[in-house]
Amino acid sequence: MDMENKPEENKSSNNKVFIILLLLLLIGNGIFVWLWIQERNNVKTVVVEKQNVVVERDNVKADLLALQKQYSTLQTDDKAVQEELDAKRKQIAELIEQADKHKNDSYIIAKLQKETETLRKIMKHFVVEIDSLNTLNKTIIAEKEQVTSDLHTEKEKSQKLSKDKEALQSTVNIGSVLKAENPTAVGVKFKSGGKKEVETTKASRVERIKVSFVLGENRIAKKGARSVFIRITTPDGKELCKSPDEDNMVKFNGGKGFYAAKQDISYNNEDTAVSVFCANPNPFIEGKYLIDIICDGVVVGNTTITLK
Repeated sequence: MDMENKPEENKSSNNKVFIILLLLLLIGNGIFVWLWIQERNNVKTVVVEKQNVVVERDNVKADLLALQKQYSTLQTDDKAVQEELDAKRKQIAELIEQADKHKNDSYIIAKLQKETETLRKIMKHFVVEIDSLNTLNKTIIAEKEQVTSDLHTEKEKSQKLSKDKEALQSTVNIGSVLKAENPTAVGVKFKSGGKKEVETTKASRVERIKVSFVLGENRIAKKGARSVFIRITTPDGKELCKSPDEDNMVKFNGGKGFYAAKQDISYNNEDTAVSVFCANPNPFIEGKYLIDIICDGVVVGNTTITLK
């Protein structure tokens, strides 16, 4: 009986082992399927995350490009502010490069987002500051234009006063010019050792031409010493002088010429009689002599003499 039951027991034991193995296989397959599903979900998650990072990168880059354009419109004449703007523009360009370089790095992209937001806030501050500077500049320009206008007005007044002063001074100068009244000229020859003058019109006998006149009374003329010059043009068109050099030249009426004689006088704003003797290093010739009387750089009188 024992022998008959033994095969039955072995068969039952084999069935149990088969069942156990079948269960283990089913469990293993179930675990494998679960792990495969988990891994597929993880892959999907990573892909989605990467896609999200790329989208965020694109958004950040778009924000940076927009910010770059906005910064490019900001201009100011203030050197310090302009330097800060240039530095921020450079920083934005660097951030755009980083966004392209690290497009799959969520940490870098998140950092770029924060920096972009910070730059946007700074830009708003720049806008306010530049508006204030522009307003201030407009005020300064308006004030400068007003000052320039005032200066122009004052300059015109000053020029008018200067012209009026010049006109007045010109009137005074004209009024202060002395005049040689009743000028006459005669040829003279000296006798008795030069003590006696004898008038003559014969050129061969004339030793000097005597020019006489009266410097008239002038209350606005300056008192004091004066130098009176006699300029004589000879009949042949030459200027009578001791020697043709600069020491014998006198300035008058904007020009200059040689003088025949010079005499220093003292003028006290009253009629002053003057006589000047003019010598000729060469013999006098026949003809008409033109005579100018010069004082203070002005011709104050003329006369003539004709020698035969």
